[in-house]
Amino acid sequence: MAMSCSSFSYKLIATQGLARRGRIKTPRGIVDTPTFMPVGTQATVKAMTPAALKDIGTQIILSNTYHLYMRPGEKIISCANGLHRFMGWSGPILTDSGGFQSFSLGKLVKISDEGIYFASHIDGSRYMLSPEKAIEIQQLLGSDIMMCLDECVAYPSTKDYIKNAVRRTSMWARRCLAARSEDRALFGIAQGGVYPDLRVESAQEISGLPFEGFAIGGLSVGEGRSFMLETLDATLPYIPHEKPRYLMGVGTPLDIVEAVARGIDMFDCVLPTRNARNGMLFTRNGKISLKQVRYKEDNSPPDCKCNCYTCRNFTLAYLRHLFVSHEILGSILNTIHNLYFYLELMSDIRHSIEENYFDDVKKYIREVYND
Repeated sequence: MAMSCSSFSYKLIATQGLARRGRIKTPRGIVDTPTFMPVGTQATVKAMTPAALKDIGTQIILSNTYHLYMRPGEKIISCANGLHRFMGWSGPILTDSGGFQSFSLGKLVKISDEGIYFASHIDGSRYMLSPEKAIEIQQLLGSDIMMCLDECVAYPSTKDYIKNAVRRTSMWARRCLAARSEDRALFGIAQGGVYPDLRVESAQEISGLPFEGFAIGGLSVGEGRSFMLETLDATLPYIPHEKPRYLMGVGTPLDIVEAVARGIDMFDCVLPTRNARNGMLFTRNGKISLKQVRYKEDNSPPDCKCNCYTCRNFTLAYLRHLFVSHEILGSILNTIHNLYFYLELMSDIRHSIEENYFDDVKKYIREVYND
């Protein structure tokens, strides 16, 4: 019989419509939901120290099984007393299973019921990632929340192909549960492309298994916002209400508020950190591109209402100078600001659900970020 996790719990605190305010308890700390997880792909959130992440209010980060499996290797991290000690982060860590990266970054050899056969993007060496191997790696990493291996299909794909991927994802989910041998939370993943009937089928099968939480995968892969939201509308009624719900790889501020309005609790996305390195800032008044000449002599902060370290100490003119000069400090300051914006947005959402004015937050983000 597959073991369960006794050290993980979720409590629903308040709702407004379908939007949920909750709290996740893990051995390494509390995670207030809805939450955004900064992405630390290779055991680092780019341009951020762990101390800086803590200072801006980060409660949980995401790291990547595939990348750490390829380099430096899960055994090296295990010998360093796990991922938390290795990267100097004491809070909760969620690790994805590595399935998506295995066939998007590595050279895919084939996918079978046994697992994903691929060649490393680093040196071309060949590997097979099975459900059992994905769990073994994540347990050696010591993550607080592990993800099942799933088959994330590209958009567009034929319905027959996606139907087989749904079958395989369900089979792999059972094998992941059977492979878990430590008291660590494990989330199942529902797939199904943009086909409502396949999404319902996958959600019903996955939600019938004893996971600590449930994720919706295979979205934000090019299908567009309308398809994504329609898919969420079709899927979420079949995802358990009493456990956390995670929308993988999403997204923009507008994506987040729309998904929260439908009952999503957890998000991750590279957008705030990647955009920061490319000179794009998120503010309460919309996006700012430091590439634009108009900011060359602008001595105002990026956001007058923002209390982050960057906005309290630096001007748009200085940030633009750093960006065009390719200075590392520019990436650091931009990343601090963007992640602070995302975490403040989540805090505002949580408070608005508790105080019953979430619709106002949603309306505001729709107006400012309706791009």
